[in-house]
Amino acid sequence: METLESELTCPICLELFEDPLLLPCAHSLCFNCAHRILVSHCSTSKPLESVSAFQCPTCRYVITLNHRGLEGLKRNVTLQNIIDRFQKASVSGPNSPSESRRPPRLSPHSVSARGSPALTGSSSVTGPAPSSTLSAMSLEHQQQQQQQQVVQQVQQQQHLRPLVGCQFCEQDPPREAIKTCVTCEVSYCDRCLRATHPNKKPFTSHRLVEPVPDTHLRGLTCLEHENEKVNMYCVVDDQLICSLCKLVGRHREHQVSSLSERFDKLKAFQVSPGRVSEAVMEASKTSAAQTLENNLTNLVKRNSELENQMAKLIQICQQVEVNTAMHEAKLVEECDELVEIIRQRKQIIAVKIKESKVMKLRKLAQQIANCRQCLERSSALITQAENSLKENDHTRFLQTARNVAERVAMATASSQVLIPDVNLNEAFDNFALDFSREKKILEGLDYLTAPNPPSIRDELCTASHDTITVHWTSEDEFSVTSYELQYTIYTGQTNFISLYNSVDSWMIVPNIKQNHYTVHGLQSGTRYIFFVKAINQAGSRNSEPARLKTNSQPFKLDPKTAHKKLRLSNDCLTMEKDESSLKKSHTPERFSSTGSYGSAGNVFIDSGCHYWEVLLGASTWYAVGVAYKSAPKNEWSGKNSSSWVFSRCNNNFLVRHNGKEQLVEASLQLRRLGVLLDYDSNALSFWDAMNAQHLHTFHVSFLLPVAPTFMIWNKSLMLLSGLPVPDFVDCPEQQEGLCRQQESPYVSSTMKGCH
Repeated sequence: METLESELTCPICLELFEDPLLLPCAHSLCFNCAHRILVSHCSTSKPLESVSAFQCPTCRYVITLNHRGLEGLKRNVTLQNIIDRFQKASVSGPNSPSESRRPPRLSPHSVSARGSPALTGSSSVTGPAPSSTLSAMSLEHQQQQQQQQVVQQVQQQQHLRPLVGCQFCEQDPPREAIKTCVTCEVSYCDRCLRATHPNKKPFTSHRLVEPVPDTHLRGLTCLEHENEKVNMYCVVDDQLICSLCKLVGRHREHQVSSLSERFDKLKAFQVSPGRVSEAVMEASKTSAAQTLENNLTNLVKRNSELENQMAKLIQICQQVEVNTAMHEAKLVEECDELVEIIRQRKQIIAVKIKESKVMKLRKLAQQIANCRQCLERSSALITQAENSLKENDHTRFLQTARNVAERVAMATASSQVLIPDVNLNEAFDNFALDFSREKKILEGLDYLTAPNPPSIRDELCTASHDTITVHWTSEDEFSVTSYELQYTIYTGQTNFISLYNSVDSWMIVPNIKQNHYTVHGLQSGTRYIFFVKAINQAGSRNSEPARLKTNSQPFKLDPKTAHKKLRLSNDCLTMEKDESSLKKSHTPERFSSTGSYGSAGNVFIDSGCHYWEVLLGASTWYAVGVAYKSAPKNEWSGKNSSSWVFSRCNNNFLVRHNGKEQLVEASLQLRRLGVLLDYDSNALSFWDAMNAQHLHTFHVSFLLPVAPTFMIWNKSLMLLSGLPVPDFVDCPEQQEGLCRQQESPYVSSTMKGCH
């Protein structure tokens, strides 16, 4: 029966054929399934009627349709008759195989172990049969008690869950559903469930659960095929798809899995450790589950960060509101003050104008009165003179003519004095109200902002072994009230924010008026972080941080440590082998053994990064390096655990420490040996300074201060100290690469010719 049922199953819907079509390739297909295939080929520009061909889902044979479409294909009547007979045989009596395989329904009188948690693991039900000593009455009584317990549990579960009606019943109201088929998305009562879900394929693969409301069964629809629900999972694209996507869509060649299988994999990490062993749990955790768990953790963390960020933004918004109100009030206050000043000045200038007007008019009125008085006198004299000229009597004329003539002559002579000069300044037209400068100032009124960040000019900054001069520029130089310089030792922290927040480690130089400043008292050979803050009344802004370093510690050869057969120059920068025995006092610091022709520097270094060079000249026997103060002075440097040297013995170059030697490749033309002591990074490097070639690096965890040491067996060498670290040495990437180099094992025997 099962083999026959598989032959009667549609390859698309996986159910018994319904109205099957006989395809030209001899395969069959449900009419509705064929119609769904044609619909999947449709689009807005391609209607259903224009689809003229599709592929057989079984053999991929291309089936061509005529103008009638699917109606032009033949119906497989024989197959339909077989299906009808098969369905009648499947719903036969309870003695049929399918009926015997059907699981019993959970009811007060028949209980399955699947639906009764109380019976799971109960020895009275699942254990062996009772012994023959138990009476039939006691066994029956025990079974009744168990059934009553199960009924009570079922009734409790029914009271807890909501009542769901059967969706297949035709009666009103429908009977109560006992199961919900997730595959069909329908809830069934006992009668409808037996009628619609016989115990045979494809119904045996349907998933039956406890009754749930219809709203919980609405599945997701496919994004590419309308009204098609997703029923499988594409592993390649990590996407939910429907059957058409796998048959005729773009997922046709992709690997797919069932939804339940994918669900079990993603939920594998949630298995209770009390039910399975740790090994089984680890095996059940897939990479997808771990990825989902990690992503979920990151998402929760991200949500927390976003909440904190949002809280900060809300706080900033509130602060913006407060600051805006404060500035608006300040604006009104300042403008009112300006208006009050203008009003007061207006009154003062208006009073001055009125006072000047009164004074000028009073002076002009006096002049007018004087002119009027002179005019009246002149008019009277003119009238008297005219009357005298009209006199015909000689005696009277002669008597008055002389007096009148004298008065007229006097009046004519004094007319220039009596008539006042008119002064144009008295007209008040040489005064002006010029507020053009003030208007420009008022038009330029604006709120003051913090100055733009200054920029540190690395190319202009200079340094010595204990000072650094920092130069910077600012675009808003005229709006800057002062500058503030802050600096600290650079510890190699990549997170500058955390370094900046450690306020205790920063030194501050406030109230700088120039665009440069020299910092004194710094450690030699040390990196520092600098930044400049431009300040005005509105606030301040910082420049980008700049990394600057002091030069190496300058030093000379210490005459107190030089071997008696070494001659040092007056400046203590050159040492030369001199076989003539010189009378020198013996001190514990002096190199004294035969063959230990050495001298130490006059400094001990306990921090920073320092670089010096040695001019080797024509010397072919020498050793250059560093040593603790406690290093023995009666043996070669590098023969003990307190010294590290780079040495040349004729044509062989080697490094030596604690009596072990290692050959190093170097040019015989080596004339300038560079030594880089990075005390903080526990590294001592040697370089060919002329060719910028790295020779060797010691990785040492220095415990005590070290002093430079120099040994020579022929010719002379010259010391150059206090130098800045060259660019070919001061490359962080290069230094990091050198630190990863693995040193070769040392050769325990002494090189031939170095005895």
